[in-house]
Amino acid sequence: MKCLRAHLEKHVPRGATLTTVVVDTGEATQIDATGPAYDAARAAFAEAWDGTEPVDMGVGGSIPFIAEFLEAFPQASVLVTGVEDPDTRAHGANEGLHLAEFEKVVPAEAFLLRNPGG
Repeated sequence: MKCLRAHLEKHVPRGATLTTVVVDTGEATQIDATGPAYDAARAAFAEAWDGTEPVDMGVGGSIPFIAEFLEAFPQASVLVTGVEDPDTRAHGANEGLHLAEFEKVVPAEAFLLRNPGG
């Protein structure tokens, strides 16, 4: 916040005023993606992609409620799925998802619901 505030203050247009108020912040977290729930998710995605194993990627660690949830429920398995292709541009103005990927994601999530615990 200190760096962001300094950057904004440095670029305030002449005649304008800037007021910043920090309303809330979120803690980053790292999930230990081991155990039956994660094995079930990987199996469901592999099944949907005709045997191709999924790739775990460490993204989204700043989703604030996940750290708070894990603090409240330390034994919980938190699984946040997101399917992206190289051209997704996640959270950008021109974000997209290829329909061929979406056609695999839908059954993958259904397979996981069929067998959530491995």
